[in-house]
Amino acid sequence: MAEQLRSAGLTAEFGGLKADVNVIGEGVVSLGSIRPEVAAGLAGLLGAGLVMEMLAQWDSAEQTDLAGADPSAE
Repeated sequence: MAEQLRSAGLTAEFGGLKADVNVIGEGVVSLGSIRPEVAAGLAGLLGAGLVMEMLAQWDSAEQTDLAGADPSAE
C-alpha cells in the first residue's frame, strides 16, 4: 500500500508513511498522523479498489461460466 500511495503522489498527505514487514512476513503500513479529510479520501480509494477487485473476480467467473456453457442449450 505504501508503494501505491507513493506512486499516486500522495506522500505529502502521509508524512509519517512507513512500510515494514512483521515477524511472520506480512506487510505493515504505518500512515502516521493524517487529517480527517485525508482519512476519508483514503477510505474512498480503498473502497473503490475493493469494488474493482470484486468486479474483476465476478467478470472472471462469468467468463469461466460462459466458456463452459453449451451453446446449443440456449
